[in-house]
This record gives sequence, structure tokens and C-alpha cells, in this order.
Amino acid sequence: MTATYREQGDIAVITLNNPPVNGLGYDTRKGIVEGILQANENAAIRAIILAGEGKGFSGGADIREFNTPKALQEPWLQTVIQIVENSGKPVIAAIHGVAMGGGLELALGCHYRVAVAGAQIALPEVKLGILPGAGGTQRLPRILGLETALNMIVSGNPVMSEKLAGTKLFDHMITGELMAGAMDFARKVADVRPLPKVRDISITYPNADGYLQFARNTVRTVAGPFPAPLKCVDAVAAAVNKKFDDGLKVERDLFLELVQTSESKALRHAFFGERAASKIPDVPADTPLRTIRSAAVIGAGTMGGGIAMNFANAGIPVKVLEVKQEALDKGMNILRKNYENSMKKGKLTQEQLEKRLSLISGTMSYDDIGQADIVIEAVFEDMSVKEVVFKKLDEVMKPGAILASNTSTLDIDKIAAFTKRPQDVIGTHFFSPANVMKLLEIVRGEKTAKDVLATTMALAKTIRKTGVVSGVCDGFIGNRMVEQYIRQAGFLLEEGCLPEQVDKAIEKFGFAMGPFRMSDLAGNDIGWYIRKRRYVEKPEVTYSKVADLLCEKGRFGQKTSAGWYDYKPNDRKAYPSDEVNQMIIAHSKDLGIEHRKISDQEIIERLVYALVNEGALILEEGIAMKASDIDMVYLTGYGFPLFRGGPMFYADTIGLSNVLMAINRYGKGRHPEAWVPAPLLVKLAAESQAFN
Repeated sequence: MTATYREQGDIAVITLNNPPVNGLGYDTRKGIVEGILQANENAAIRAIILAGEGKGFSGGADIREFNTPKALQEPWLQTVIQIVENSGKPVIAAIHGVAMGGGLELALGCHYRVAVAGAQIALPEVKLGILPGAGGTQRLPRILGLETALNMIVSGNPVMSEKLAGTKLFDHMITGELMAGAMDFARKVADVRPLPKVRDISITYPNADGYLQFARNTVRTVAGPFPAPLKCVDAVAAAVNKKFDDGLKVERDLFLELVQTSESKALRHAFFGERAASKIPDVPADTPLRTIRSAAVIGAGTMGGGIAMNFANAGIPVKVLEVKQEALDKGMNILRKNYENSMKKGKLTQEQLEKRLSLISGTMSYDDIGQADIVIEAVFEDMSVKEVVFKKLDEVMKPGAILASNTSTLDIDKIAAFTKRPQDVIGTHFFSPANVMKLLEIVRGEKTAKDVLATTMALAKTIRKTGVVSGVCDGFIGNRMVEQYIRQAGFLLEEGCLPEQVDKAIEKFGFAMGPFRMSDLAGNDIGWYIRKRRYVEKPEVTYSKVADLLCEKGRFGQKTSAGWYDYKPNDRKAYPSDEVNQMIIAHSKDLGIEHRKISDQEIIERLVYALVNEGALILEEGIAMKASDIDMVYLTGYGFPLFRGGPMFYADTIGLSNVLMAINRYGKGRHPEAWVPAPLLVKLAAESQAFN
């Protein structure tokens, strides 16, 4: 049973028991209703406690039931809350851990609420592009006041229970054991009549309409393309200006409207995609994990230092190895400055800074890292350099240590072959800055052991990354796809665009940064180095030579104050460069290409559909396990607009037949070899199916 009933003297206790967060699935909802009715039928019962088993009261809806018939099966959550509210005997919500979403709405439907400190209280539905649909927008303003409730609903952020102590939300804060305190409270209020209902509380706020208009103006400026935050204001306005039941109807109508928006569908896709990414079909959930109590990082550069910070932030001691004292000192100083900057911004205390720095130590000896449970190399992206490192690691690392490479493109199987323990080798591709970016591409080699993969996936969660598994290929998921994106950007320059137009068009579409600003930030020399390798390994693949001409001028990006754009000292703003623009125009003339006017729509389609087509190939080859994994890579690592759900989800919304039609059209242009439709895309389009 996911909701159990027991009687303790004259108090009935209904316990939600639906791990991991006591989600309010059908069986749980049904159990609550049955428990309330049973308690009301027993004359000996004076009060009812509603509590949660395990780590929390309730995290809200049971996501396992989303898009299934059970999600809509009576009793719905509104029905449950109505039965709780109309109980003839007082119902007390005993809250610990979490009371979020529907869990908080259920608690608001109870007559009383008691809580312990440390519980997270939230209505986070806005983060899924919707709003609370079971009375949350109507009851929370009545019990917390207009401003506090509106801030919580619009932001979706949790508030700790102790910060809400003293408000009407909690009738009593329990300092000892939750159930004992709840029992004492239940007996004190057992005979109080009439039973208090949140719906009966009046909202009083001077000039509420003026405040709500101010709130709308404020929310409009920060909501961007997402409609849900403004609709939250409308729902709360109904709580202020309408009778309770009329306000409930407004809330429900707005909820149903938002559920159908593409933005909400994209956010929900991302929500489920992140959870699905951790599920690997041939690796059982109960696979025993290797213990990770200590780590080592090879290389104290920007990437190595950022990786080390991830471990320290998670409380895991880490040693950073460099071959020269000067490089080690420089890297450790940068680490300290990064933490000091976080402290200046109020993100860390002095104590936290010192604690994290104490977990990071430097060394120039491989012997000092031999006992680490995992070692991650973050050295120069060259196979001969990797070979030297991994042969040394094979010598010094203890048996069972995980040997990981931060390579962004190289063959993990070849790297693993440099060792006598290929089963212990895995790719961990962090994204720069590694201490900030959420994505961790986890590359599974042919011989990577299942427990190594499972352990690395669990470690990703520990260091607060979104781990996505990729198979072995040149560039894995993200960089293999972005190469096609960058190729199209280069071709667009030859045909008539300048960097600023391309960047502005794709940024207007929603990307955090266009391809040329991105290249300037990452370093144009990195792409140049990779292209030189491609020219030898894949001579059949065509590239625009404009980027090579740029690098021959030494314009490597922000680090040289000159790339596709010009930069000023201590100013990261990209200024269009006359020198670069003239170089582009001259190169086109040398190729005999007359510049033409190119629409923003063409720019967007060519860049995005290049990603989609390569993503379809990656899916077909089994490099990615599922389309949502590709979307998670692009949402968390490449700045793809969240409200569009990732390249594969976006293609689904456009319609794969429409995407294929555009690809075939662009295939008639100057570079038909870059637009060969992926067989999977052709197949799905013909069958009117989708990737996801």
C-alpha cells in the first residue's frame, strides 16, 4: 500500500509511503480518501494525522504516472483535498523533508499543519511551464499573504519551513520528534469547532490591484518566452478579486491552457529527459558501485582546476598533478581566486571557502595520486600526450581505480588500450567552465565495466552534473553535432552573411550565444587544431576556409582580444571587426561566390537542422541511447533554448517531414554533401513519427 492507515488510541494516522518522494499517484490518493472515510466512521477517533514515510511529506505528483490513464483517474488531487477539507474530524498535516507542489496543496487543504525545521516548502510547477492546479494559487495567498505567496508561486523556489514559522501556514513548529509532537497537537485541537479551513481566510492587502499590476510588469521583464509566470499572477489575482470557488475555476482554466503550450511541453520534456538520462538499459539499477572517497586530476589548467573544484564542492578530497611547479602554482592561485569571487558574490562564506580549498592539494609526483579512487586526465587534446599519461596511470594507480579522460573528441577505446585495464577506463567530458557547466558527457568504451559506468553516473549526480552516456565516436554526441553547426555557419559567411548577422539570428531564436561569439570564447585555435586533424583523417569532409584564414592572423578570440570580433581590455563585449568582415568578403570573391541576401529564417534552419540531421545519425548508430539524451546534451552544455526543448524535440514540434523537406532544399545548394538526410529521419518522416 502507498498510503497506510493505523489507529493510535484516539488518533488515526494516514502515512504516505510511495518512494522516493511520496508522490501522489492514484493508489496513494485512493488510500488517503479511504483513510479519511474510515477515521470519520469510527466514533472513537477524534483527529487524523496525515504524514509522510521516509525523507519527506510529499514531493507532489507521481511523475511515473504522467501521460498515463491513472494520472486522470478519480480521485483526482482536487477531490482528495475536498474530502480532507470536508472531514468532520480535524486533519493535521505533519510535515518534514519536503512539501512541494501537490504535496503542499494537500497540506493546505488540511485543517492544521505542523512541521519540523529543515523542510522545503514550494509550489515549483512554474518550472514545468504550468501553475499549481489543485488550489495552490488560491490557498497560499490566503495563508501567507499576497506578496510572500506570489513570490513563491512565480519563482517556484523552495523556502525552508523555519523561515515560515510564525505565519499561518504552520500552526505549530515541532522541536522534537515529529510524530510525537503531531500527536500532542492533534489531541489539543481534537474538539475545536468549527474546523478552520484555509479557503475561508480573507485576503487583505492595501491597493492589491496596484501591487498586482506592479507584479505583472516586473514578471513580464524576467519571464522571457515563458507564459507561465504571468499566468501565475493572473491566478493569484483571482484569489484576491473573486470568491474562492470562482478563483479555483480560473486556476484550473489557466492550468489547462498552459499544459498545451509548446513551452510547457519543452520544459516537461527536459524534466523527464534529465531523469531518463540516468537509466541505462543494460546496467541494472542495483549494480554495485565502486567507492569514491578521493580523486585526482591530471593538469592544473582551466579545465583541470574546474574539475577539481567539482570534487571539493562535493566534499571529496582531490589532488591536482602538474609537471612544473610554476604551472601548479598558477593553477592553485586561479582556484583560490575563483572561490574568492564566489565569496564576494555572497555564494560562499569564508569558512566554506577555506573548507573547499583544504580539500584540494597539488603535487608533481604520480606516486602521490596512486591511492585515489578516480583519476581524471585533463591534458592537451592530443593522442600522443594522452598515451604518455595513461601508460603512467596504469603503472601507479591502485587496482579498481577508475581511469577517466576528459577528452572532447578522441577515441576512448584507443586510450583504454594504452592500459592493461581497459575495463576501468571511461570518458568524462566536462564542459568549460567545468565548475559551472551542468553537462557531463560520460563516454562508454567497448570494454568499460558496467560498475564503472554506474559509478561514474552516480558520481555525476554527487558533483551536481547532468550525466549523459555517449558511445565512442569522433566528438561523441555534443561536439560531433556542433561540428555540423559550425560548418554551416562557415558556409553562410561564404555565401553572404557576416558573423554578427548569424549570431544575432540564432540568439534571437533563443541560443545563449551564436556560433562566432561561442568560438571566440572557447578559442578559435582549438577548432583550428581539430580541423587540421580532420583534413588528414576525413579529406572528404568540406569546410569553409574562412576560419583558417582568421587563425592565420592570430585572431584566436577573447584571449587575444581579437577573433571573429574585436575586444577591448577588460571588456568581453563583441565588437564587429571591419578587418574580419573585409577578409570574409574578399575570400568569397576569391572563390567566385557573389554574396547574396540571406534571411534569418535560413540561418536558423541551416544551423538547427544540421544539428538535427547529425543527431538522427547518432541515434541510428547507437551513440546516443535515446533522442532525449541528445536534447539534454544541448540544453545543458551548448546553450540550446530551454523553451524549445532541445534540437530533437524542436524537430518533433516542427514536424519531421517539414525538417526533411528543408534539408532536401538546402541539399541543392553549394554543399550537397553536407545535407545527406539521415536514414532514420527519412524513415520517421515517412511514417509520420517523431524522435521522442
